[in-house]
Amino acid sequence: MYFAALLARTEDGWEASDTELDDVETLADLADLAREATADHDDDTVLVFIEQEDAWFGVVRVDGEEDPRIYVSDAAAAARSSYGEILLTDEVLGRDPDASDDLDVLDLDGTEDGEPEDSADDEDEGPADAGEAAPAGPLGDTEILTDLGVPEKELLGLEPGDALNDIAEILGAAEVLETVR
Repeated sequence: MYFAALLARTEDGWEASDTELDDVETLADLADLAREATADHDDDTVLVFIEQEDAWFGVVRVDGEEDPRIYVSDAAAAARSSYGEILLTDEVLGRDPDASDDLDVLDLDGTEDGEPEDSADDEDEGPADAGEAAPAGPLGDTEILTDLGVPEKELLGLEPGDALNDIAEILGAAEVLETVR
């Protein structure tokens, strides 16, 4: 079971709205959704909270037209989730998105040009991206909420399940978040 909400900081305080992520396929889609929440005030901060019960939580921060900032409490757990995969971009995972393209143009099948491939040598090597699996534990911008009153150490100590309520309480937005839970 997932929970997703937008918290928009306006001049009148925090405003919360629940949100459906069914049409969100990329981080850019998610950032656009967040920006739509503050269409009247383009420079406002919007936080997107995503939580999968007691497995993991994520926070995406969008400040105006700046690139979104992302924090995920447990990248390995999030990687097993379609919504978590949206947050685990190449940048967050520390991967070079162009690196695989460079290797694709090389002939690295172990044969000389013109030699047939020997399928007997192809042992079961497991998934191709096993070395690129998301690490267990927190990943992303651990200082994402520092200027809003949630220090890095406190963010890292939050447990899934209560984390989003704890963050909202520190922000002074617990009551408005409760209206969409």
